[in-house]
Amino acid sequence: MVGIVDTDSFAKWGAHLLAAAPADWSLELLVVHTPRTASPAQLRSAFRGLDDRLAHLTTEPPAPLDVDAVVERLRQDPPDAVLVSVIGPVAELLIEEVHRRVPRRPVLVTGLPGISFPAKWKGVFSRARADLFVLHSHREVRDYEALATEDGVEPFFALATLPFAAAPARTAPNGTASRSPARTPDSVVFAAQPSVPPTREERARVVQWLAETARQHPEWRVVVKTRAVAGEQQTHREAFPYADLVPADAPPNLVVATGPMATHLDRAVALVTISSTAVLEAVARGIPALTLTDFGISRPLINEVFVDSGLEGDAIDLVGGVFGTVRPDWRRDNYFHQESDDDWAIRTDRLMALRDVGALVDRPAARRSRGGVFRRAWERKNALGPADQSVLGLVALAAGVPVRTAKRLVRQVVRLVRPPAPAVVRAPRTQRQQAPVPDAAEAATATTAVVATTR
Repeated sequence: MVGIVDTDSFAKWGAHLLAAAPADWSLELLVVHTPRTASPAQLRSAFRGLDDRLAHLTTEPPAPLDVDAVVERLRQDPPDAVLVSVIGPVAELLIEEVHRRVPRRPVLVTGLPGISFPAKWKGVFSRARADLFVLHSHREVRDYEALATEDGVEPFFALATLPFAAAPARTAPNGTASRSPARTPDSVVFAAQPSVPPTREERARVVQWLAETARQHPEWRVVVKTRAVAGEQQTHREAFPYADLVPADAPPNLVVATGPMATHLDRAVALVTISSTAVLEAVARGIPALTLTDFGISRPLINEVFVDSGLEGDAIDLVGGVFGTVRPDWRRDNYFHQESDDDWAIRTDRLMALRDVGALVDRPAARRSRGGVFRRAWERKNALGPADQSVLGLVALAAGVPVRTAKRLVRQVVRLVRPPAPAVVRAPRTQRQQAPVPDAAEAATATTAVVATTR
């Protein structure tokens, strides 16, 4: 199996899922060059902790190859299967190119990194021609199967334990994980996300809460753990980096840092986030966690999955050092199922056997638009941006941009006429009567705890 990755989150997920493949599979990983391809430092961070088959990637990440070079590599020496772990437009392009250009094509496996609930049609749409789509919870599989069926796509979803949620102690009698950090835990780690929450004002409020937490708990390092430094790309674009929002008078124990999440969790007293997958890494280690609901619970915030998990809270909880543990009835349906439930590798094996006898059936694309070569040029240019220098791509761009702009204007008008329902703000899990705090000052006045506690 050959894995193909591009951005930071897809590189981490793809490499670690690949490493979870059966021991008798031969593995290789390629990096494809796109406008958002992870930097060498991001790749080294993403590949940390891989097993012996892929451990070399940590010190020597592969040099990025353009799409044509990747497809040619697959054409010259076709593997049995390919794991397409890249952003949607690039996934659609690569899957289509393999179908068109690789004789006796390999089995195409794809998926999404991290939390993928609720189901997203865009994710299915761009990957519909793949043979298998990997998800990470029973709940996600049900939701995606219902969505695909409703939209006329035959379900093709398989289950895998999220690599970052797999921990040896998951099978402990009490259902929690244990850990043996290299040093005494002393950090509250905030897992930052590039686009959640989206506005500068909201992100500045988060920094204020973290600064107040650092003031109230001088015994802790409060770490704003970012996924990129200035100039590095991410899977989602970050308009307002947290590092730029830290005030000059911030306490010295509030720090901004990057690097592997696993390294930060080794020192973590607790993990805080809006909806980052890092919360699942923390739960797998038995680290208390908090998913902030001050901005509501909604699809754009990617936090609907945490309703009734036992992890929801607000800024009052954060500043007060009150964190949560996962409820047992939430665990099995959401990312912490038994590893024996996983079927992605078994189903991939079966598909490879069908390929061996020439019985692998091509799945239809979800895209129904026409345009032939010109349309493919437009999709390629849309996926690769400056990385595509073809003349036809430039022509398609010149013709397609006005059409796309007109469609976006129509959608904006529709949203104005029919605005979305407001996000729901839930009460904190501590059952306080106060409303969610509007700023750090109010959060501070509500604080009574001086040490981290677990609900």
